[in-house]
Amino acid sequence: WSLNEPLWNVPERKEWSGGGFDEAGVASICVDPRDSNRVTIGVSTGGVRVTENGGANWRASADGMYAEYFPPPRHRAPEVQDVHRLVQCPAAPDTMWAQHHNGVFRSTDGARSWQEVTTIRPAKFGFAAAVHPKDPDTAWFVPGVKDECRIPVDARLVVARTRDGARSFDVLTEGLPQSHAYDLVYRHGLAVDETGTRLAMGSTTGHLWLSENGGDSWTLVAGHLPPVTCVRFC
Repeated sequence: WSLNEPLWNVPERKEWSGGGFDEAGVASICVDPRDSNRVTIGVSTGGVRVTENGGANWRASADGMYAEYFPPPRHRAPEVQDVHRLVQCPAAPDTMWAQHHNGVFRSTDGARSWQEVTTIRPAKFGFAAAVHPKDPDTAWFVPGVKDECRIPVDARLVVARTRDGARSFDVLTEGLPQSHAYDLVYRHGLAVDETGTRLAMGSTTGHLWLSENGGDSWTLVAGHLPPVTCVRFC
């Protein structure tokens, strides 16, 4: 391993800041399956950056995102965008989804521009995101209460799923706790397998769920784990 000095030395890095941590962190790395020299990263807090030449140069790519924790016009600055999670559809790499501190954003032009998703419910805040590996219009999120109390909305754990490119969302609850649920799902706590039908989800309270039908229903696999920070299919 070696330090990527072009990224380390971008002038805007001095404006990056921590959210839950004191320092900013690269929370997501998306390598374009068409060209491994094209990499898109999500920084919390530091926005979206893209390299087309394997890390030799980086450009900010957060047009359309906004940070309501900054006053205008600073709220549109790319370096202050808090990108919790960034995912890219393997079958259609120009389509990307971002769970931002201020909501969900979608790009269909390889992160060159972003459109805010206003249809997600029951809340736009969250950390985790997953995209169907074959269908760029299908994605999953785990909404929660923003800032003041990091728990599910109304203490009911749900997964929000769109199958039409964010025109609408299903709120999926079957098999998930619907009262006194205090599970927070971290950035990498939600994963989808290569078929797009099986999902895994782990929470801060040590619960692990599995869905075999795209999120329509969930089965509790384990309920007494340490806080789960990451789940993956191998």
